[in-house]
Amino acid sequence: MKHGKKYVESAKLVDSTTLYDPDQACDLAIKTSKAKFDETIEVSVRMGLDPRHADQQIRGAVVLPNGTGKKVRVLVITKGDKAKEAEAAGADYVGAEDMIAKIQQENWFEFDVCVATPDMMGLVGRIGRILGPKGLMPNPKSGTVTMDVTKAIKDIKAGKVEYRLDKTAIVHCPIGKTSFGVEKLNENLTTLIEAIIKAKPSAAKGTYIRSIYLSSTMGPSVRVNPLKF
Repeated sequence: MKHGKKYVESAKLVDSTTLYDPDQACDLAIKTSKAKFDETIEVSVRMGLDPRHADQQIRGAVVLPNGTGKKVRVLVITKGDKAKEAEAAGADYVGAEDMIAKIQQENWFEFDVCVATPDMMGLVGRIGRILGPKGLMPNPKSGTVTMDVTKAIKDIKAGKVEYRLDKTAIVHCPIGKTSFGVEKLNENLTTLIEAIIKAKPSAAKGTYIRSIYLSSTMGPSVRVNPLKF
């Protein structure tokens, strides 16, 4: 695989055989970011889990103390008083059958997170095959199926991120922007990893967290020492 000059220069700053402390890794991820835009810093955690087994799945959500640096658009599927509550709480879009029809008929996806009240899940289930593959399906485990729509919206807007094990036994998650600086990125990283540790399933065997890598959107990956968490 060929890389550009900027990537090659950045890669020289990283020793692929070294396990960096979290703050050092955050610093390197920032230093190796050479793009003209404010790059996102993402963490990839390889887990010692078998995603083929239901009892070894992990999925949840956590509010990052410093947010993600991204403006999140929230759609709330609800009716009546809860619809008014959602609008007052700052939801970008609120509706019920009208929103379901808009997604089905217009292929509309101008939102990043979908929240629904439990009584609406029968309705939302109609478009489960559309929302599911895009990671937009409301889920109780991630706090997006709830009667407390105000808390859900405020948490999401404040920097709530969802983590889940993919088919390759890796958890991918953004933890902020390069402009955040080392301290804020480190706080977000620590909060996320601690949440993943707490979510350890009882069926997990052997080494739970095998490796952690940090990288900016266009930069090389930096290996983090998992034993520091």
